[in-house]
Amino acid sequence: MWTATNGKQEKKKTVTLFVDNISSREEIDHAEYYLYKFRHSPNCWYLRDWTIHTWIRQCLKYGAQDKALHTLVNKVQYGIFPNNFTFNLLMDYFIKKENYKDALSVVFEVMMQEAFEAPSTQLLSLYVLYHCLAKKTDFSWEEERNFGASLLLPGLKQKNSVGLSSQLYGYALLGKVELQQGLRAVYHNMPLLWHPGYLDRALQVMEKVVSSPEDGKLCEEALHALDRALEALTAPARGASEGQPQEGQDSRGSEEWVEQLDMEETERCKLPQYRERFKALHSKLQALGKVESESLLTLTTQLVKEQLPTCEAEDIAAYEQMLQQWHLGRVQLIQREQEQRERAKQEHQAWRAAQASA
Repeated sequence: MWTATNGKQEKKKTVTLFVDNISSREEIDHAEYYLYKFRHSPNCWYLRDWTIHTWIRQCLKYGAQDKALHTLVNKVQYGIFPNNFTFNLLMDYFIKKENYKDALSVVFEVMMQEAFEAPSTQLLSLYVLYHCLAKKTDFSWEEERNFGASLLLPGLKQKNSVGLSSQLYGYALLGKVELQQGLRAVYHNMPLLWHPGYLDRALQVMEKVVSSPEDGKLCEEALHALDRALEALTAPARGASEGQPQEGQDSRGSEEWVEQLDMEETERCKLPQYRERFKALHSKLQALGKVESESLLTLTTQLVKEQLPTCEAEDIAAYEQMLQQWHLGRVQLIQREQEQRERAKQEHQAWRAAQASA
């Protein structure tokens, strides 16, 4: 028992020391290899938070941001599951380099890990998303799903017009995927609900803003996204969700497939009703002056300028506390290792003494 535990601690400590002492770009490649081997070794538990953070910092320090992103995207193979501060560090690096493609990949990883707890992470993610949406309008359904989920999750946490518009935009994209590709395409391997009705949830956001006494608004850009989705879904061509069940599927799977088709068909039958609700709610929003004409990128940029400095100060204070906890954790690990070594030494000496007297 001791040998297995000590072996894990030894390997973990060795990997940590290796990452801590990286001093060149070449050593980044070596460290990547050892991270992979450690992850797949019989003695692997997990990487400590401080090892993950140091790895990302070392990659950025020695110009190996591609390695940082590669190990993050392939997190299961390398064990790279960063905290919010480390995610922000990587996102901020790509934003400053105006590399929004890689920044977007980081946002998608934040979404997959449901790591939108920190307001700073929410703001940076929304800024990257709207920067990318402003430059590209033609997406695959997988991209629409990823954008939809990445807009929705931080949007639910932001209590302002950007948050409300992000919810609407996210639900619109996910609702389109739901009816064109099937509900399973929405929630499979995604941190999303498996209940149908994403378009209905988008309309509920509009209803919430109409009935709210607060001055929250919905951006015309998000409203237009829902309008486009409804228009695309009412076109004659139907999506891929109408395929046949796969060959060899068991009866239970076939029953579930039929049930899913029934739910999707029910949602599809509601499309005319959804369009009427949208038009009525859009008119009410305009009458109440609750439609924001500014672009979402402009609004998000303003929000970042207003709130990010305060968020960063809070993050730095939390980071300093985290460093103290990491230091304490390292000290405890070293102490535990020394105790285990001493115990093993004593056991070995007792065994040798027993052998000599036999």
